Amino acid sequence: MSISAEEKVCYLREAAIVLAKEGFQLDEVHTDRLCILLDGSPLCEVTGSGGVAYRNEDIDEPERIAAKDKVYEIVRTTAEYMRQMEMAPFLKADGLEDGYKVLADFNGTVLAGVQSKHGVHFVTWDWAYGHTGVCHGHYFMENYAGAKQDFAIRSGLIQKERLFTPEQMTEIYRCCADSVDGDFFELTGEQEKMIRSVQQQIEECVPDLDERIRQQEEALEQVAQQQTM
Repeated sequence: MSISAEEKVCYLREAAIVLAKEGFQLDEVHTDRLCILLDGSPLCEVTGSGGVAYRNEDIDEPERIAAKDKVYEIVRTTAEYMRQMEMAPFLKADGLEDGYKVLADFNGTVLAGVQSKHGVHFVTWDWAYGHTGVCHGHYFMENYAGAKQDFAIRSGLIQKERLFTPEQMTEIYRCCADSVDGDFFELTGEQEKMIRSVQQQIEECVPDLDERIRQQEEALEQVAQQQTM
């Protein structure tokens, strides 16, 4: 499906807002692309079609490769919901301001988005009064992933018990690390492979995993120091 010039401009504007909030620097402003900087030097370009272009010499270090990958994940998600916003019907409900669009609707729950000067904001509601109104809003601002997960749980698409919180996944990750890196267990090759795959999955699900682990370790050190006093 072709993308109109107006859709490209809207998408790039939204991508610029999200990337700036994530700490990325933007170089010159173009109508067909975004030039992304890292530490003042070129990293990659975001295209108007939702892709990322880069030169190998600009991602010659592990941290720059990781930054490029993060840009890609951000723009892929942004392109997803911007396509939805473009095609979605307006949400009609008594007492609700204009502008909200229906991104998903199932089993009495609706996921909606609205364009603002700070980017697209998301919310989930329960339908009320015979689908003429909405209630019990859960507001997620620019957190599209959180809004989608909330919609899936509220609508019954996913059982809440099947999901782990970031705190739970961090602790699971630590236990996995103790299992494969410590001398507590004798693991078969298949067991170690399975545990490594669990760790990799958690790394993808918890973007700030390293920071969470660091905070846990600092907390454990503080407890240990208090106990020795």
